[in-house]
Amino acid sequence: MTRYGSMFGPDYTFLGVDECDLDLPETWADAEAVIMGVPFDGGTSYRAGTRFGPRALRGTDYLPHDGHRPHLALRTDGLRELNTKDAGDIECFNGDIEGMVEKVGDAVTRVAAAGKIPVMLGGDHTIALPDVQGVARHHGWGRVSVIHFDAHADTGNIDFGSLLGHGLPMRRLIESGAVRGDRFIQMGLRGYWPEPETLSWMARQGMRCYEMSEMDARGLNTCLDEAFALATDECEGVFLSVDVDVVDPGMAPGTGTPEPGGLTSRQLLDAVRRICVELPVVGLDIVEVSPDHDHADITAMLGNRVVLEALSGIAARRRGQGWDPTRPMLDGYAD
Repeated sequence: MTRYGSMFGPDYTFLGVDECDLDLPETWADAEAVIMGVPFDGGTSYRAGTRFGPRALRGTDYLPHDGHRPHLALRTDGLRELNTKDAGDIECFNGDIEGMVEKVGDAVTRVAAAGKIPVMLGGDHTIALPDVQGVARHHGWGRVSVIHFDAHADTGNIDFGSLLGHGLPMRRLIESGAVRGDRFIQMGLRGYWPEPETLSWMARQGMRCYEMSEMDARGLNTCLDEAFALATDECEGVFLSVDVDVVDPGMAPGTGTPEPGGLTSRQLLDAVRRICVELPVVGLDIVEVSPDHDHADITAMLGNRVVLEALSGIAARRRGQGWDPTRPMLDGYAD
């Protein structure tokens, strides 16, 4: 896959990191994380527009695009310490969902097999199917757990006559065997879907789903503690999949299927940070950012920060560094 750059609009990399070409392994041999965009929204069931998500996620920031982002709390720079590279967008035709799944799966497999962390910028949540399968092909079928932040379970069976779409990928993943149902953890669910038949299917797979009321009553960190124990049991790695609509639409309006009553942006960023510091994350995606429905880049900025929190956390973990949220920000700097 020759580097395609940006399918829509100006071609620039994620906050100015070096570009690479997947067909030229020497251009990303020294990278520990490889960013790829999937400008696809052919699987949406309501409002389209996430095909423009990768462009917005790469560029929405108020600082220079210099490939440098030191994290105040973690004291890491995930872009530099992981030598993060950007392979551009995977060329997708929004009328060919099967072709997208094949192309993305091949690209993710190539990156994971080289020992790198694929960082996928969506696009709608259909891309989670090839994202996770691509990682599982390297780490082992059924040996990768998933922590999935979303307002929606995405475990439907057939939508508009199709087995593929953004409301269906988690069922397809479990059915394929790429992920065990009892190692599939969902956080932030709420609203009025899915229906009892689908919920029954989820229960039979052994899925652990945290609805917002439970998370609110028990506390985010308590739920995360439980999720971490499940995610690391008999699994080689963790895939983190973040649908931006897990956040309340008051803080993330730019998405295709908004559902009131979600996490705050602060809660999501803290959770992503903890996951990447404490767990062996082997891949991640951020999906459903739809700039056409955004206001003042609120949602695009949040999605950009999800990527930075994840990369900063992974860098801290590779240093063997934990995270103490009570540590004063300037502690040690005067020494």
